[in-house]
Amino acid sequence: MIHLHVEPSKPALGEAAAELGAAAIRSAIAARGAANIVVATGASQFEMLAVLVKLEGIDWSRVTAFHLDEYIGMPITHPASFRRYLRERFASFLPTLGAMHYIDGDAADLDGELNRLNKLIAEHPIDVTFAGIGENAHLAFNDPPADFDATEPYRVVNLDAACRAQQLGEGWFATIDDVPLQAVSMSVRQIMASSLVILAVPDQRKAEAVRNTIESPVSPAVPASILRRHPACHLFLDPNSSALLQRKDQPVGE
Repeated sequence: MIHLHVEPSKPALGEAAAELGAAAIRSAIAARGAANIVVATGASQFEMLAVLVKLEGIDWSRVTAFHLDEYIGMPITHPASFRRYLRERFASFLPTLGAMHYIDGDAADLDGELNRLNKLIAEHPIDVTFAGIGENAHLAFNDPPADFDATEPYRVVNLDAACRAQQLGEGWFATIDDVPLQAVSMSVRQIMASSLVILAVPDQRKAEAVRNTIESPVSPAVPASILRRHPACHLFLDPNSSALLQRKDQPVGE
C-alpha cells in the first residue's frame, strides 16, 4: 500500500519525509534500543537529508545505516560517488552515528564486498528505507525490467540508457560515456523487507514515473510499482511530481 502525500513545495516535501522517518527511528530505538536504516542519494534526497540530520530527539549512536546503491569502479573521490555524497550530506553531520555501512564500488574483490554487505544486512532488519523513484521508475538501481525475485540483498545490476541519461542530466557526469554501465544495488526484495519505506520524489521530470508507479499494473516494467504491495510505504510528492496523477488523496494498493 502506498500512502500519498502531496506537499506544497519541494522543501516541504523533504521536511515531511524526514519527520516521518525520524519518528520511525525514534520508535525503533524506544522499542528495541536500536534502529537500522537505509539511506538513498541523488538530487531528490537533498532536502530530506538536510532536515533529517538536524532533527532533535534521535540518539544517532543507536542507529546503523546502510548505503542503497553505488557505481561499480567509482572511487570515493569522484563527484558522482554515492559514498562521497553520503559522507558529505549525512554522516559528516552525525559524529555519533553508530555505524555507516558503505558500498565499496571499486573494491578489488567485488564478490567479497557483496558477501560482506549481505552478511551485515542480514543481521540488521531494516526499520526505515529512505529512497526515491527514477525517471524510468527504477527503485534503487533496479532498472526495468526489474528482478522482483532476486534473493540477494545486494547485487550487481546493469544500468539502462534512461537511467544513465538521468545521471548525466542531474549534472553528476560530464558526458554520457562517463556514466558507468553497472552498479551495486540493493535488491527489490531487500527494499520490500523494510518495515517502512519512505520515498521522496520531487520535480516535474519524475511525474510520468510517479503516474506509472501509482496507476499502471504492478510489473517489473515499472519497478517502483511493486511498493503497492508493501504494507507501509509513504510517497512524498510536490505539485510538479504529482501533476499527472488522477488520484492524490488515498492509499493505493494493487
